[in-house]
Amino acid sequence: MPQIDYFLSTISPFTYLAGTRLEEIAAKHGATVTYKPVDIGGLFGRTGGTALKDRPEGRREYRLQEMTRQAAKAGMKINLQPMFWPTNAAPSAYAIIAAQAAKAKGAAGDLGAFVHSILRACWADERDIASDEVIRDLLSKAGFEADLADKGLLLGAETYANNLEEAVNRGVFGSPFYLVDSGQRFWGQDRLDDLDLHLAGKL
Repeated sequence: MPQIDYFLSTISPFTYLAGTRLEEIAAKHGATVTYKPVDIGGLFGRTGGTALKDRPEGRREYRLQEMTRQAAKAGMKINLQPMFWPTNAAPSAYAIIAAQAAKAKGAAGDLGAFVHSILRACWADERDIASDEVIRDLLSKAGFEADLADKGLLLGAETYANNLEEAVNRGVFGSPFYLVDSGQRFWGQDRLDDLDLHLAGKL
């Protein structure tokens, strides 16, 4: 059974634009997914990336055009300048970590749907994913206990920090980033078709 380690930032527009395609691909091939939220600012700072505010104007303009095109291709709504962005990604990352830990212990809830709901809240629904109220609502709607993240703050903080170290050590430099236990790495939502082909043994 293939294993995919999924490194993601909950404030990344291109991670939002991946939708639930990773989960669909994993189900198709009988693969398991481990979600590993990372601090994208910390990751950029250690892997040669450049923060958006520090990029040349041409690159910032291209990013907006690409977001628009990719959203249209995916049939997804996107707000190019969300009301609550940038925001503190840590609370939503901690919630994902807590939900994943709960699932490992047999709890109910749809982890993939929860992850996507966080990204959609930021990039389409004009909601602040740093808000405890928003996170509780999204947890509940995904079938988890609403106060799950409140109970897992220490685990969340420790795992979030460890995920960053792991990402750097394993060659991750952006979000979304997919690492398969075959050793193959895929960066970007526009490489999900390649991931699909790889799991099918065609690439």
